[in-house]
Amino acid sequence: MTQNVTEPQIKPLALVTGASSGIGFELAKQFAEHGYDVVVNAEDAGIEKAAMLVQASGAQVIPVQADLRTEQGVAQLWSRVQELGRPLEAAAINAGVGQSGSFVDTDWADDLSIMQLNVVSTAALLKLALVEMTARDSGRVLVTSSIASTMPGAYQPVYNASKSFVQSLTEAVQTELKDKKSSVTVTALMPGPTDTDFFDRAGLDDTSMGQGPKDPADEVAAQGFEAMMAGERKVVAASKAVKAQAAANKVLPDAVKAAAHKVMAKPKD
Repeated sequence: MTQNVTEPQIKPLALVTGASSGIGFELAKQFAEHGYDVVVNAEDAGIEKAAMLVQASGAQVIPVQADLRTEQGVAQLWSRVQELGRPLEAAAINAGVGQSGSFVDTDWADDLSIMQLNVVSTAALLKLALVEMTARDSGRVLVTSSIASTMPGAYQPVYNASKSFVQSLTEAVQTELKDKKSSVTVTALMPGPTDTDFFDRAGLDDTSMGQGPKDPADEVAAQGFEAMMAGERKVVAASKAVKAQAAANKVLPDAVKAAAHKVMAKPKD
């Protein structure tokens, strides 16, 4: 009598950057809980612990410690994804940093570091993922932009400008994919202030923004994941207050938005 042997089902593969904490960590959990195996990346050693925690959901989780501010780091991460020999079905390009201070006072090396991570690595990984996905006509990408992309960022100028680049790039690519009648989707996740270590790392603790209310990272990630799976163009996450601010930013003059951002981001005397 011949016995039927059921081959183990291979789960779809996802990639999440900036996954050692905050929104990225919560996004990795979302993928794992929804049946994906996940490649998780961060520059710090905390990615190993994060991977073990995400693995509790039953997913295979592959940690890659690589600094995406460098060309070598991007290549290292992408090579690891390719080595798995599996199609990349989803990617959450989430890694990003900011810095408090006026443009004339911040160090150029720090400004450049923000641009390398937020702009260059985001664009590089978006291109790599989309070239692979469009060749198969299958895949989903979530790009973490920010509500900051909708306003000039007085006292956080390079960060806001970097997110404006990310938002513009994402929306342009969405139009191109639609024009090609591609099944691949790209979604922009636009959080407001979120309860992560971003503010401490950016030196924003002594600001109204840093001391103000923040959305839970798990709620932001859940809304982003849901929007990506639905193929939505963008989602402003997570609270009603953030959504209201995004709506107001559509009609307010740039000078007014810059002045308002100064109030939120300027260090207190």
